[in-house]
Amino acid sequence: MTSKRQVLILCTGNSARSILGEALINHWGRGKFRGFSAGSHPKGQVHPLAIEILRQHNIPTDSLRSKSWDEFATPDAPVMHFVFTVCDSAAAEVCPVWPGHPATAHWSLEDPAAVTGPDDVRIQAFERTFRELEARITRFASQTLSG
Repeated sequence: MTSKRQVLILCTGNSARSILGEALINHWGRGKFRGFSAGSHPKGQVHPLAIEILRQHNIPTDSLRSKSWDEFATPDAPVMHFVFTVCDSAAAEVCPVWPGHPATAHWSLEDPAAVTGPDDVRIQAFERTFRELEARITRFASQTLSG
């Protein structure tokens, strides 16, 4: 068994919030956590502003892709220890049954991809979501795990 705890971040489209969460878990949880993300109805591509914000903060983006949560509900999928939803619509959906019965929580975050207007307004929305997730994930990643 891996010593790292597996964390799945879920949203509907898996293009912005959950992608940011996956990257942040892998950045701040190095050595303790491995982050993944998925969506109930994935967009099929990562939002370009999510990639831009991560790059501005020197967080790797190479392995990020928009994918279905079905990938993580198969018998050969990594066993998750934690599953976090980051959008209200995904939290309200009937989720697959996750093998291993992971701990779950809901972190309600506004969707920066839904913000319209000039580029600076949209970038500010992504930066705000990034900061909110970073605050939650750094607290989460700093916890002492046993077992």
